[in-house]
Amino acid sequence: MAKQQPRQRYLSYLLRLWQTSDGKKTVWRASLQSPSSEERHGFASLEELMSFLKAQAERPEDEGGKSHR
Repeated sequence: MAKQQPRQRYLSYLLRLWQTSDGKKTVWRASLQSPSSEERHGFASLEELMSFLKAQAERPEDEGGKSHR
């Protein structure tokens, strides 16, 4: 009997990065958009973006719905 391999997850986003000023210094802003659902997430810093991506990568597939494809 063949051993069934676990299904691999696949996350896909369109990434947008731009620089802007917060009044005192230049900062990076970011947004991610899912190509399948067109859901968009905005981030005030690169740290927020990375935190979101880390959380998405560590989340079980059955938690919170489908994987973004």
